[in-house]
Amino acid sequence: MSNIRKNITGGIYLVIDPAMQRAALMDKLKLALAGGIDVLQIWNNWPEGIDKLSFIKEISILSHPYQIPLLINQEWTLLKEPSELDGVHFDVFPDDLSWIKTQVARDFMIGVTCSGNLDTVRLAHKDKLDYISFCSMFPSSSAGSCDIVLPETVSAARELTHLPLFVSGGITPENADVLSKQIPFDGVAVISGILNADNPVARTRQYQQVLTTNNKIL
Repeated sequence: MSNIRKNITGGIYLVIDPAMQRAALMDKLKLALAGGIDVLQIWNNWPEGIDKLSFIKEISILSHPYQIPLLINQEWTLLKEPSELDGVHFDVFPDDLSWIKTQVARDFMIGVTCSGNLDTVRLAHKDKLDYISFCSMFPSSSAGSCDIVLPETVSAARELTHLPLFVSGGITPENADVLSKQIPFDGVAVISGILNADNPVARTRQYQQVLTTNNKIL
């Protein structure tokens, strides 16, 4: 059973896709971890026939020596298994969150996607979630059906909560640098920005540089 890793305060939040070719994904993840990511999430884009618990274990063996939180997308019931998961990320705020907490029966981290509705921010603040991620700031194939979030929505969210705010959806070091001069946020959430990079170490450090330069890492 996992013990909670360091708190989520911002930085680089990497989402990995289990549908990627396994060996290639593991190689990319090793490099991203070496480059310095702060949070890791397993997207619930499962290929047919995969052993989820075995996959989670394999990821945790790589990530937990770095003492970064490992979260699962949506499938909170996996937190009840003897796994190394530290928390769950919800695509929408769950109406039954209190019940979910009783079912898991251990401490775990919780994050939620906000697609522009500030009511989600208010709920996340009220229930003391660990962070909020805004999707999608830019068009992105991996962001799926996320609506485009206006920069002023993120600014308004900061007025409502002190929770860490991540921007996601088509985030590159270049547009993150531009955004950082316009709106307040604490970190960036990426998938292809790192996993599709020829050099994940260098790419991760480019994101780090933007965040550090603009004082986004708390």
